[in-house]
Amino acid sequence: MMRHHRIGVLVGSCAALSVSLFGHVAAQAADCPGHPEAIGTSRTIVVDTRAHPRLGTMQYPETLPLGDHEVVLTFDDGPLPKNSNQVLQILADQCVKAIFFTIGEQAIANPEGVRKLAAAGHTIATHSQTHPLNFPRMSLEQATKQIEDGFASTRKALDDPSLVAPFFRFPGLNRSDAAEAYLASKGIQVWSTDFLADDWHHISSAKVYDLAMRRLEAMGKGILLLHDIHARTAGALPNILRDLKARGYRIVQVVPATAERPATPTDPGDWQLYPPSEQVPIAHWPKVPSFSFAETESLIAPAVSDFDSPDGKLLLSGKSMARVKRQGVPLPPEAPWPRVSELPVETAALSLPVPAQSVFEMPDEHAAFRSSPPPRVAATEESEDRGKGRRGRGGRTRVAHAHSAAKHHAHTSGGTKKPVHVASLKKRRS
Repeated sequence: MMRHHRIGVLVGSCAALSVSLFGHVAAQAADCPGHPEAIGTSRTIVVDTRAHPRLGTMQYPETLPLGDHEVVLTFDDGPLPKNSNQVLQILADQCVKAIFFTIGEQAIANPEGVRKLAAAGHTIATHSQTHPLNFPRMSLEQATKQIEDGFASTRKALDDPSLVAPFFRFPGLNRSDAAEAYLASKGIQVWSTDFLADDWHHISSAKVYDLAMRRLEAMGKGILLLHDIHARTAGALPNILRDLKARGYRIVQVVPATAERPATPTDPGDWQLYPPSEQVPIAHWPKVPSFSFAETESLIAPAVSDFDSPDGKLLLSGKSMARVKRQGVPLPPEAPWPRVSELPVETAALSLPVPAQSVFEMPDEHAAFRSSPPPRVAATEESEDRGKGRRGRGGRTRVAHAHSAAKHHAHTSGGTKKPVHVASLKKRRS
C-alpha cells in the first residue's frame, strides 16, 4: 500500500512538473507585451550535439525532432548593424527566439550586435571566421583555423563565452568530410537546413516571403534558413511571421544540452523529417556496398574453367588477371566438332578458274564484214595482181584497169553522167 502511495506521489509530481513546464512555455508564447497577436515561441528543444552531430535534410539524414507545423528560424552572416538590428526588432515585437550563425569578422567589427543577440535570448552559433566558400578544397589545418577563429571572435564579443552554442554551419553549405570529422570530435553540431527562401539572391521581399511559405507548406515543418544582413529579408519577415500564426505554425527555439540542462527526451524516429508510420509498410533494401577502385590491382576476370560449365553460366573468378597470368592458364579442351581448315595462300592462286580463249573471240555472224573489203580497195588489189610483172615506161605500174573499173561501177550503179561541152568537142576535132 505504501509502495502504491509512493508511485502515485511520484506520478503526480511528474505530472505537476510537466503542467508547470508546458504552462510556462505556453505563457511565454502568449505573454508578449504590447503585441497580443504575436506568434511567440511555443517551446524550446535541448539537443545533445554528440548524439546527433549533423542536422538538416538538405544534406543529412537527420533533422530536428519537430512536430507537425513546427518551425525553427535560423539567420546567417551577421551581425550587420542596420539590417540585423531591424530583424532583431521584428523578432522582439513577435516574441520569437531564433538561432544566429555569426561570422567572426562581423563579430569583431560589431561586438555590440553579438551582445544584443545574447540580451534578447537568442541562440548564438558560428558561421566561420571569413565566410569562405571553398571548405571542400581546404586542408584540415585551414578548415580548423576558420572554425576555431570564428568561435573565438564571437566569444570575445561576449562577457560570458559559454553563451556561444556548439553549433556550426558551413558557408554556402559547402561541407567537407575532414571538417565534419573535426567538428564531431569537438562535440560541435553541424547545421544544414530543411528548406530555403533564396534571400541571398537579388529578389524582392515579396518573393522571399512567397518562397518561404510555399516551401514550408510543402514540407509541413522544418528548419528555415534566412540572412539577417539583407534588407529584403527584413522586409519579408513580418509577413512570414504573420502567416505562420495564421496557418497554425509554431516557432521552436533550440539550445545545446549542458550538465545542468539535459537533452529533451526523444525517440530515434523523431529525428527524421518523415518518421515511419505503423500503418504504412516500408521496404528495407540492403545497403549497396561501396567499392574502392583505386586500390584494386585489376578488374576481376572470368576463369577459364567457367567456360566448361554444363549449364552455360559465366562465373567470376576471385583472382585478379595479374595472378592468373603468373600461374599460367591451360588451354580449353578442343571442341567436338571439326575445325575448318584454312586454304594456304600459295596454292590459292593456282586453283582460281582461268577464262577460256573462246571468251575473247568474235561471233561467226561478223565474219562477212571482216572478209569483204570496200569496192575501190578490191579493184585496186585486182589491178595490182593483174599488173604484176607488167610495167610501162618509166617503171610505173599501170592502173588503167582500176580506173576504168571504177568508172564502169559508177555507170552501172546509176550515177549521173557529166554534161559534154561543145567547145571541148571542137578542140578535139581540130
